[in-house]
Amino acid sequence: MKLSILGSNSNGNCYIIHNDSEALILECGIRFSEVQKALNFNLSKVVGVLVSHEHGDHFKHVGDFINKRIPVYASAGTFEAKNIKGQNVISSNVSTKIGKFTITPFALKHDCNEPLGFYINHPETGNILFATDTYYLPFLFPNVRHWMIECNYRKDILDRSSIDARRRNRLLESHMSFATCLEALQANDLSKTNNIILIHLSDGNSNAREFRYDIEKAFGKTTYTADKGMEISLTETPF
Repeated sequence: MKLSILGSNSNGNCYIIHNDSEALILECGIRFSEVQKALNFNLSKVVGVLVSHEHGDHFKHVGDFINKRIPVYASAGTFEAKNIKGQNVISSNVSTKIGKFTITPFALKHDCNEPLGFYINHPETGNILFATDTYYLPFLFPNVRHWMIECNYRKDILDRSSIDARRRNRLLESHMSFATCLEALQANDLSKTNNIILIHLSDGNSNAREFRYDIEKAFGKTTYTADKGMEISLTETPF
């Protein structure tokens, strides 16, 4: 099983967890044609799409998936925000089986209508934690093998930037900083963790090299900063 990263920033987010026979898509903020290409045009193996919230960089191309009859899963609030009916509503703390994936959504803290993170299990990967667009992580998670966690900005870099006050305040109130990401990881037991994947870095208010180095140094775990075109092995065992 591997993770293919098609986009991980404000220009568009999309990740695919897949093997030869099965694929789960996280977010649909990237053009559908790029998703098709990443899957070698084998849409038959896609068991579903999880969408965290309604903002365009995560939700924009949802209609293309619906038109192709690919099941889309999101909270009632996310679908209501876009006036979309007839899709697969999922709720916090209620597990759902999608193919061989077991998905347990949980509530996040963002400036939108009922955003969700996802605690994902598959026999080939173990547990995967996916949390993006949230200013902190409100829960602890057991036995996570692979962390996909937002690390959007660092306060000292933000303080030096020329970003306007409105955007700065929104960033502080709706996205996870490096310091908060570090604290969230420190609060959890990482003894079973193989990979930490830092996602949704701000283009102007982060430093990918320093973020990766500092997180890897802090926890001794293989750490990545998500970038378009990257592929990462998500096997349950590290070797």
